[in-house]
Amino acid sequence: MTAEIVSIGDELLIGQVINTNASWIGEKLTEASITVRRVTIVGDNDSNILEAFRSAFSHNDIIIVTGGLGPTHDDITRDCVATFFDTSLVLNILVLNDIKERFARFNRPVTKLNEDQALVPECAQIIRNMNGTAPGYWINKENKVFIVMPGVPREMKAMMEDFVLPGLKELKRDDTHYLKQANILTTGIPESTLFEKLGNLDELLEGAKLAFLPNYLGVRLRITVSGQEENEVADRLNEIEQKIRSRVGRYIYGKDAETLSGVVGRLLKERNLRISVAESCTGGNIANEITNHSGSSDYFERGVVAYSNAAKVEILNVDEDTLLEYGAVSKQTVEEMARGIRAISGSDIGLAISGILGPTGATNEKPVGTVYVGYADSGQVFSKEFHFGDDRLVNKQRATQAALELLRRALLGISFEP
Repeated sequence: MTAEIVSIGDELLIGQVINTNASWIGEKLTEASITVRRVTIVGDNDSNILEAFRSAFSHNDIIIVTGGLGPTHDDITRDCVATFFDTSLVLNILVLNDIKERFARFNRPVTKLNEDQALVPECAQIIRNMNGTAPGYWINKENKVFIVMPGVPREMKAMMEDFVLPGLKELKRDDTHYLKQANILTTGIPESTLFEKLGNLDELLEGAKLAFLPNYLGVRLRITVSGQEENEVADRLNEIEQKIRSRVGRYIYGKDAETLSGVVGRLLKERNLRISVAESCTGGNIANEITNHSGSSDYFERGVVAYSNAAKVEILNVDEDTLLEYGAVSKQTVEEMARGIRAISGSDIGLAISGILGPTGATNEKPVGTVYVGYADSGQVFSKEFHFGDDRLVNKQRATQAALELLRRALLGISFEP
């Protein structure tokens, strides 16, 4: 089965709003073994919307439309749906009651504009909206399904999960095509080097697909396998994943929706270890990432932002002579910072970072993007030097990722050497 997603709204075309709905829907459809052929963005213009409807309907089994169902003058999706299917708008009492009950809960009067949202295409099955006022529509015609939902992400996602995806699953009962994907997350290795280390991709994949999806934090490897037997597809996907792990496993920190901070948190908790962090250039971003996860108090003791040299000396007991001789951005300083934060906190592990994120502060010996990460535990103290680019905010994120990856490797005993 193939699908097209049609996203409606001028705000999407002019870049005022990022089209997160389409990416989320595309992911959910792919998980359901439905092939997304195209995503179309169209503004609030009836002729353009109808043209998008005609094109999507003629080429796909499933059409999913979001946006333009609100109560104001520029919300014209409902009327376009009625025109496209040559049907009338009729009052739906169930929808009207839902609207009235929602407004009553908030002690607000129901306006005529809101009541008009209960006018729906006569040919549609209603998708109730428990998080807003605009209902969704499910329309069957010519063995195709045309689905319309609000553009508000919370409302759309609830409709998808509670109604649309279960309905599409029923439609797929007689469809013997299965498609499964896995996303392998790597960091600390460039895309070109990763490609080389994987070797002969034809031999590795044997007809499956592998996409390299890089960003400034790492490279995501997306494996896609399709076939007629669900178990065979799942087994083939697992086989390819294991082959990839055997070749580049040291660079793989997670899978699918995992985060590096979540992975290191789980490792710390499993080992009953507590960590404290001393940050200079990242300004608390490492501590922020670690504490983004519920339960992080089980393994995170404290974070200190020691930005100035005075703070490094007064709080972390870094030797003034070390700063004078080697500078704040140096192997010697971050190792003393790591030892210092571990000592004052009583934690099992001390993690420290210092760097030049730019655009100022560079020297000939230490250009913008130079970062040192230090690590200390009861058995070892070490550090690693990194070199990033010249974008300050990107460097802050990359430095945070590098520090978390150094921590992950230290916990697992994985060397940084190739």
